[in-house]
Amino acid sequence: MSDMDQCAVYLLTNRHQTVLYVGVTSNLHKRVAEHIAGVHPSSFTRRYNVDRLVYFELTADIRAAIAREKQIKKWSRWKKVALIEAVNPMWKDLGEEVRADLLSGDSSTRRSCGASRSE
Repeated sequence: MSDMDQCAVYLLTNRHQTVLYVGVTSNLHKRVAEHIAGVHPSSFTRRYNVDRLVYFELTADIRAAIAREKQIKKWSRWKKVALIEAVNPMWKDLGEEVRADLLSGDSSTRRSCGASRSE
């Protein structure tokens, strides 16, 4: 599976880690950049300053990514925190790596899905 065949389910938080947001995307770089830039001023993430990527999972199947997003959204905060801390115990902003990749031209986290939503 190549980097170009992957979707992402991701979790964002704010500076104080008081808000969690679960999303799905076909392009992790672009979506994280949109959250950081506040492209959608009336969105939940802009309203609560949710702009720190703390977790993401990759899959080649958009249907699987959407199903996983729905599953995680139903979880308690405690369970979401446990998921984050299992792989990112310091709650490091993984978006910094995504931004660095954008600046350097590295495509290791640049993703787009192979399957479309209409399939």
